[in-house]
Amino acid sequence: MKILTFTGKTPSEALKKAKMEIGDEGMLIETKEIQKKALGRTALYEIVIGIDEKDLPFSYKKKMQKPAFEKKELEKESKEILFDISNAARQISKISDVTQGDDTLYERQTNQTTLSAEPKELKEIKNEINKLTDKVKIIQNMFWDEKSPDIESQIPPEFAEIYRLSLQSGMNKDHLDSLMQVTLEHMPLKMRENSTTVKRYFQTILRKMVPIRKERPLSIGRKKVIMLVGPTGVGKTTSIAKLAARYSYLVDKKYKVGLVVLDTYRIGAVEQLMQYARMMKLGIETVVDPPEFSNALDSLKYCDYILIDTMGSSPYDKGKIEKIYECLNGNQTDFSVDVVLVMPSSIKYEDLKITYDNFETLGIDTLMFTKLDETMSFGNIFSLAYETKKPISYFSVGQEVPEDLVCASNDFLIECLLHGFNRSKA
Repeated sequence: MKILTFTGKTPSEALKKAKMEIGDEGMLIETKEIQKKALGRTALYEIVIGIDEKDLPFSYKKKMQKPAFEKKELEKESKEILFDISNAARQISKISDVTQGDDTLYERQTNQTTLSAEPKELKEIKNEINKLTDKVKIIQNMFWDEKSPDIESQIPPEFAEIYRLSLQSGMNKDHLDSLMQVTLEHMPLKMRENSTTVKRYFQTILRKMVPIRKERPLSIGRKKVIMLVGPTGVGKTTSIAKLAARYSYLVDKKYKVGLVVLDTYRIGAVEQLMQYARMMKLGIETVVDPPEFSNALDSLKYCDYILIDTMGSSPYDKGKIEKIYECLNGNQTDFSVDVVLVMPSSIKYEDLKITYDNFETLGIDTLMFTKLDETMSFGNIFSLAYETKKPISYFSVGQEVPEDLVCASNDFLIECLLHGFNRSKA
């Protein structure tokens, strides 16, 4: 008897999968919950089916045999390629008259493009090595997740590396599959010959999918009011200080900046912002109740930029979010308020989406992400911007004021997503 397992979000879903795969001949042995339902994730059930091997459908037997067969073939091909590369390397060594241990000499000879032309045979062999090396890379990436055989059937081998990198970066799988489909449909066939061109083309697709709001200088006589909202501890107060310093000292024109503090729940936050205001000689107003909000804005009407720090709150704390909403709704001035949702880059996409959904009632205009220096995964940022269609305005890449603030760009985010955070490129 064969013992088979099937999983699903519910026992009935798992049973349905079993019937589709092996028909009605199997016997249900056990049903168990292997993943409990929790915030941001669904429950997962597993059923165990027993069935005589003779009752297994032919298509299922073939499916069971296929992965092992393909794996052996790929491993065999990989060994042959490695053998070919080894032989090619020896030929290059012989033609170039380079001893096997003299790596420095070899690198020096292969990198000096200004010297006389290489022998034709040497060029041909080096071209073959490049092709074989890329083929090995493709085969290696095809083994990246043996638990997901459907990936191999849906994604061409040349795309395996870029698919793996994007998925491991925290990008939502549905978003990745959708973008991969667009890439497959529109990418010229000639560009599919190796993984490098595939990666470059996919990077271009990703860059086009990230909405960005670029920072622009204020027109004469215009004022801008920016309110930062978001959960507790994401760095709103520090980000306010960075923006204030940027607008006051770092941009081409030195603007007058004023601060408004709604975060009277935390005395420390108020004191911290007042200290920044004293250091930069900025006007500052505090608001305890929503009716005071308009008066605070009116008191700072001489400023070009008015930056508003709000109380941090859990996405589920409707009371604090409602209080912010009352301030916005009760605004009696002529100033329109840009609402910037500040979130940490170090949490998974599902948590970012829950945070966005709960603050969405405030009328989010742009997104700002902090703590980029504390994570290695950036696909979650891409997925949230892609899903909500809300542009990203700034990235905070550390605690230093005002240095660690970066105007958002497509290139910077995609570079982080595929290659990790690099402070020198911020």
